[in-house]
Amino acid sequence: MLKKLINWYQKKFVNTEHLMKKEHLNIKNHIVKINGDKFYLAKAMVTDIPEMVNIERDVYDGKAPWTDEAFLPELKPRLDRFYLLLRQEDELVAFIGSSLNDKQGDCHISNVAVKPEYQERGLGYFLIAKIIKKSRQLNYKTVSLEVRISNVKAQRLYSDLGFKQVGVKKGYYDGDHEDAVDMVLDLSLYETIPNNFGI
Repeated sequence: MLKKLINWYQKKFVNTEHLMKKEHLNIKNHIVKINGDKFYLAKAMVTDIPEMVNIERDVYDGKAPWTDEAFLPELKPRLDRFYLLLRQEDELVAFIGSSLNDKQGDCHISNVAVKPEYQERGLGYFLIAKIIKKSRQLNYKTVSLEVRISNVKAQRLYSDLGFKQVGVKKGYYDGDHEDAVDMVLDLSLYETIPNNFGI
């Protein structure tokens, strides 16, 4: 009898939660306007990996922190990862990656990269705002990330979006062992979604 009750509960509620999450993470590929320019917004796929690695090389002085092998498990179909990208005229120009932790109610932004010639045009802001919106739809409590202590420009962007510094991870980054600033956006204190881009 208990086994039947457990099965009923899982079918009724657990599967429903699973379907709701799947629906929230479903995004239709479409054209978006950011500061007057048109871009194609889509969910990232395994076939996008080579271009994503190339963007990282452009951003990080020829050294991609993430390899093809690191991206591969991230982009396979799963409900605890969410990656978006922006293209202009079929060229990948920006992407964002996140991991979703239902138990902690946290969306952790693991990767944001914008091609150097497209930086300071609102693309990073747009993608982060999309992640914030999805996190709110999932009823998450926080959005978190790490950023290099030397990357003051990115820290300023995150602060503009409402993120607060909560700590420092010493020697966090591979290679140069630079410290990382931990930043968190508390969604319970976050009354409005950034709407500069009609999000």
